[in-house]
Amino acid sequence: MKTKDKKALCIMSGGMDSTLSAYMMRDEGYEIIALHFNYSQLTQKKELACFKAICNDLGVYEKYNLDLDFFSKIGASALLDKEIKVPIGGLGDEVPSTYVPFRNGIFLSIAAAIAEKEGASVMSIGVVEEDGSGYPDCTDSFIRSMQKSINLGTKDETEIEIKMPLVHLSKSQIVQASLELNVPLHLTWSCYKSETKACGVCDSCRLRLRGFELAGARDPIAYE
Repeated sequence: MKTKDKKALCIMSGGMDSTLSAYMMRDEGYEIIALHFNYSQLTQKKELACFKAICNDLGVYEKYNLDLDFFSKIGASALLDKEIKVPIGGLGDEVPSTYVPFRNGIFLSIAAAIAEKEGASVMSIGVVEEDGSGYPDCTDSFIRSMQKSINLGTKDETEIEIKMPLVHLSKSQIVQASLELNVPLHLTWSCYKSETKACGVCDSCRLRLRGFELAGARDPIAYE
């Protein structure tokens, strides 16, 4: 049951991880404020369509869909620049070309402004260290540092907790938790390359497929 004035600002990409995080917040009794970013990523249209469908299923309290086109001017990522190839060889030890410089730091800063305006006491983000591909902005320590900075930089009466319920889970555990909570995984999208059928070979698809395999479940989305 939802508690009056108990609000969670959930950053939602349309992917499996952030979607599960939002459903977990709902099950904890929060009214969900959904936040989505269009940042010129290759699968922007598909991710936005997934976000809208998930919001309808989730029954969000309020939703924000923001355009951040400056990311395309920064570039430096295979998710933004078609001249940089999306890696398909599996994860290595180095930060991959799909890393978008300080993306989560920027997302959390904007989310904090909305959370303060809406009176939300919680922000959620679906970061996962295992499949963060070595992204420096997907770690427990980074998110905790952002929480401290956000609370230093907002009004005295504003106190925001950033919840990252999946940060230490494996992808198979995320799949299993999603199934247990009846999260609509068929509405989510993980592919870095395609907006029709998932490519099945990019790092994100590989992680997703491996998670379903280890969980003993079938991925409901279509693959090439």
